[in-house]
Amino acid sequence: MQLLDRVRLTIRRHDLARPGTRVVVGLSGGSDSVALAHLLHAMAVAGELSVVGVAHFNHQLRPAADDEERFCAGIAASLGWPFLADREDVGGRARREHRSLEDAARTARHEFFGRARRHFDADRVAIGHTRDDQAETFLLRLLRGAGARGLAGMHPRRGLVIRPLLGCRRAELREYLASRGVGYVHDASNDDLSIPRNRVRAELLPLLERRFNPSIVAVLAREAELAREEWRWMEEAASEVAADLCRREGEAWRLDADTLNRLPVALARIVMRRVMTDRAGGRPVAFAHVEEALRVSRHGGGPVDFPGHRVQRLGADVVLTSRGATGEGRGATRGWPVEANFFRFPLSIPGEVDLAAGGWVVTAEPAPSIAAATSCAGVSLGGSSTVAIVQRGPCVGGLAVRNRRPGDRFRPLGLGGRRKLQDYFVDRKVARQRRDAVPLVVDELDRIVWVAGHSIAEDFRVTDPAQAVLILRLKLAGGPD
Repeated sequence: MQLLDRVRLTIRRHDLARPGTRVVVGLSGGSDSVALAHLLHAMAVAGELSVVGVAHFNHQLRPAADDEERFCAGIAASLGWPFLADREDVGGRARREHRSLEDAARTARHEFFGRARRHFDADRVAIGHTRDDQAETFLLRLLRGAGARGLAGMHPRRGLVIRPLLGCRRAELREYLASRGVGYVHDASNDDLSIPRNRVRAELLPLLERRFNPSIVAVLAREAELAREEWRWMEEAASEVAADLCRREGEAWRLDADTLNRLPVALARIVMRRVMTDRAGGRPVAFAHVEEALRVSRHGGGPVDFPGHRVQRLGADVVLTSRGATGEGRGATRGWPVEANFFRFPLSIPGEVDLAAGGWVVTAEPAPSIAAATSCAGVSLGGSSTVAIVQRGPCVGGLAVRNRRPGDRFRPLGLGGRRKLQDYFVDRKVARQRRDAVPLVVDELDRIVWVAGHSIAEDFRVTDPAQAVLILRLKLAGGPD
């Protein structure tokens, strides 16, 4: 099948454009976007769509950026289309917003696409992502850890942005341009192997093609499509379940916990993530946040703070309330001060939790034995210092870091029997105003593993030199490791 026919097939299959659809071409000057412009020009001449302009965003990241902008203006003029350019100091934005350069560039670029669409009164903005880009995205997300939603990769259509070249290889597009004597610019940032996508493109994909499967790009792109269709099906199912399961009462969302807990785990995660995203007010909700909220649904315990909202189990319901709302969203646990600042954060192994408000960082790392662990200076078997060693085996599920809750009890090492945490703090002469800030490491069953800086629980004491252990550390935020 000819390249142009393949682009036509992608457009028809995903209903990206029709005769009369007003399209803006996003043009970077690289081979993919230049080929996109020429292919869509051929379709526009045939009356299959209408190209109303070319949009170029100058990221101001390289000395050649202004030359690339002029090159794109020349491409637009050669095809007879109006040209719109805009620019931003993306490097400065990345520093101000504490995000990666790649993420800041993507955000700024897509904001510009929205402005370009309005400027040209267009229906769609077409960009030049290829099948190679799709395979790279799949691998990147697989390496970072992703489910069906992430592995779905780039959608042929996302809002007003369309990707007509997802069925095309980058090499084919360059051959197409060469056959027509059309040039393009080389983005020198693509040579920077400190950028993960560039390492995947330059090192991992060629290795997979050479050593494992010469058709790996097609395989990965197909896997992304399968994940996308599965995700779409699950999203539709989750919409139906959420409509029956969730009810809104004032500022809070309530979900019937028993019904939620009986759902297939994959479906429960999507429903919970959807409601949490609504309550988060635009803040990102991570996989670990969803898992922790489902733990609250299954096992209860005190309220847990997440980005922009709070989740707690109240009777038969899981209740989600935006932070700052009055009522049961804050201080709703009976017998606890209304002003109490509850927190609970997942602790990965290895990993860390930054308790910015208290000025502490709690970390966890595995060790194969007590001998390996005690080779680290300052380690204490009792946990009374800022480093402790505990058995890994008795810890059920994942760990979390939280502060105290009403009724907390544990078995302090060497003191015999269970004690109220409140009484333990009194005996240890921990000042009342400091007790809420003491980090507690707990397992999935909400059992206290370590009262950080004070004592581990007897249940998690190391009893066999050959046991696998965890090293837990408490250190000042911003202090040395």
